[in-house]
Amino acid sequence: MSEFSVMNFCSDNVTGVAPEIMQALAEANQGTAWPYGNDDWTRRVEAQLAEIFERKVRAFPVATGTATNSLALATMCPPYAAMLAHEAAHVMVDECGAPEFYSGGAKLIPIAGAHGKMSAEGVAAALAKWRSTDPHQVPLAAISLTNATESGTVYRPDEVKAIADLAKAEGLRVHMDGARFANAMAFLGVPAKAVTWQAGVDALSFGATKGGAMAAECVVFFDEKLAQSFAYRRMRGGRSHQ
Repeated sequence: MSEFSVMNFCSDNVTGVAPEIMQALAEANQGTAWPYGNDDWTRRVEAQLAEIFERKVRAFPVATGTATNSLALATMCPPYAAMLAHEAAHVMVDECGAPEFYSGGAKLIPIAGAHGKMSAEGVAAALAKWRSTDPHQVPLAAISLTNATESGTVYRPDEVKAIADLAKAEGLRVHMDGARFANAMAFLGVPAKAVTWQAGVDALSFGATKGGAMAAECVVFFDEKLAQSFAYRRMRGGRSHQ
C-alpha cells in the first residue's frame, strides 16, 4: 500500500454513509412511529430547518436529489410552461427528463454561462427572448439555480438576488438546487437566509446525501402557497416519506 491515500474524485456521493450518521440512524431505529411525515423525527427536521433559515418553512423529506428537484419544480411550472436553468445544470443534463416528467411535460430551456453559473445579463437576455403571450409559445414559469454548481462554483447572495429580481419582475418562481448547499455555505460564510429566501428563492432542494447522509434530501419551501400541493405530488410520484 502506498503511503499516499487513494482519493476518488468521481463524485461526492460514491463513498459510504458517515459513521456518525449511521450510528444516529441505528439509535433512531427503535420503537414505533407514525409514517408519512407524522413522526417526531420529521417534525424535528422541519424545526431545525426553520432555525437554520431563521423563519418558518415547510419541509418535505424525499429520498433522492433528482426527485427532490423535479417535484419542487413541478410545483412551480405547469405542463404548458417552461423553466430556465444553466446548460450544465443537473436538472438539465443528469436527471433523464425527470423535471419534464414530474411537471407533466414542461419545457427546460438552457442558459449558457461561464463556470457553471448563470449571470444576470444572461438571464435578462433569455427572458427577453422567451417573453411571449402567444399561445403557440411556452410561457416562462420558473428558473432554477444550482448552489454549489456542477463546476464547483458558488453563487453569492448578490448574484442570486440579481437573478431572482429579474425573475420576479416577470412573475417567475425561483428554485435552488442545493444538493451541495452545505459546501456553498461553508465557502460563503453567510447566514443561510442570505442566499435563499432573503435573496428571492421560493424553494430549495436541500441535499444531505452528498454530505455523508444516507438517501436524505428535503424540499424546503419558503412560500407556503407552493407547499400546499407538494404532499400530493410526492405521494403520486411514489416518493412519499415513510
